[in-house]
Amino acid sequence: MLDSKELAIQVARAALEKKAENIIILDVEKRLIITDYFIICSGLNVIQVQSISEFIQESLEKEGYRPVRVEGDGQSGWVLLDYLDVVVHVFSAEQRDYYQLERLWKDSSIIEWQR
Repeated sequence: MLDSKELAIQVARAALEKKAENIIILDVEKRLIITDYFIICSGLNVIQVQSISEFIQESLEKEGYRPVRVEGDGQSGWVLLDYLDVVVHVFSAEQRDYYQLERLWKDSSIIEWQR
């Protein structure tokens, strides 16, 4: 079983494998009691948003993880995957710009995950 930080990094790597852009991991553990990390990433279009979210789910399912909740779909430009300790937001560029989650959570630490 992965700890929540390792799971967040695995999600980010899966998103990168599907060419997601602007992938960030925010540590929100000290600010929220319901989750530890937000992963935020973007796809170039609604098809890529759907592809990224499906690939993340498939990758984590191989490790025994299933989201407890999925909201949105690629057509809406935003998919939320809730893995309890890790919440994934896959946006189209327009939706990410509209919701500006990074701005809302700007006091949270950004986790370095690429090496």
